[in-house]
Amino acid sequence: MLRRLALLLCIATPALAQPAPEPAWPTRTVTIVVPYVPGGPSDILARVLAAQLPAAIGQNVVVENRTGANGAIAAQYVARQPADGHTLFVGPSGLLSITPIVNTRAGFDPERDFTPITIAITAPNLMVVNPAVPARSLPELIAWLRAQEGRASYGSSGIGSSEHLGMELFRLRTGVEVTHVPYPGGAAAVTDIVTGTLPFSSLNIATVAPHVQAGRLVAIAVGGTARHPLLPEVPTMAEAGLPGFTTGSWHSIVAPRGLSTALAARIHAAVTAALQRPESGERLAATGFQVQASSREALAALIRDDLAQWREVVRAAQVVVN
Repeated sequence: MLRRLALLLCIATPALAQPAPEPAWPTRTVTIVVPYVPGGPSDILARVLAAQLPAAIGQNVVVENRTGANGAIAAQYVARQPADGHTLFVGPSGLLSITPIVNTRAGFDPERDFTPITIAITAPNLMVVNPAVPARSLPELIAWLRAQEGRASYGSSGIGSSEHLGMELFRLRTGVEVTHVPYPGGAAAVTDIVTGTLPFSSLNIATVAPHVQAGRLVAIAVGGTARHPLLPEVPTMAEAGLPGFTTGSWHSIVAPRGLSTALAARIHAAVTAALQRPESGERLAATGFQVQASSREALAALIRDDLAQWREVVRAAQVVVN
């Protein structure tokens, strides 16, 4: 009787459903899309990963530079790719946290259209002055700028860049009145500060650190949360008297939206391990960027928080991008 009951229970009770096995990854070449021309930090990051990943994942990794519309064309392209892990994207901070705010026709949503993988590298902005400016600390610079009564100008790598919005945040936090002079790139702005055409600015540390080290510019404060190894003697903005103030740029790795949690975790593990290899750190440090290799959650929070911050700065400073 007991045997018959057990048999009936086995017949009546369906077998527990087993979860579907995770698809194999990768099954073919992985492409890392870069939104800018070769040679810049985004491209260097992609090529470091392309060199390190194949041994770990068992497939080739290629870099594809898709330029145009200040990176939006590449972002739109990646957003349309299958969520199978074979297309990854180097997402710079300016593209993912500023472009959608200042360009209503960007054609992508950084939070909706991508699966976050990791914050790959970061670099703070560095506040610098021409040696002729009589300021060697942040309080002295703020006092000098106030005495100029709006006559002082600063340069950036363009309207809506992280340098531009970082300086607008500085202006809002300190109450100084300064005039923005946009350039087609950070290097041109640095040249005019070195020659004295502009008195000061806050630009990517990789662009200005060589000039500080050569004595052509004076460093005031660094916009990171900690001092930078390129200039360890330079205080952070918080140490210099402006608590909670950070500005800089970062580059992330994201994938198209819809990537499964399990596959995203596998890609995260492979990418962060590649970033943490000593040879990767050395190559990236030469660009002025520091490896982060963060969690997926940290990248999602960074995109969300930066979008909120820059949206408020754009509104308060009435930034208009043509």
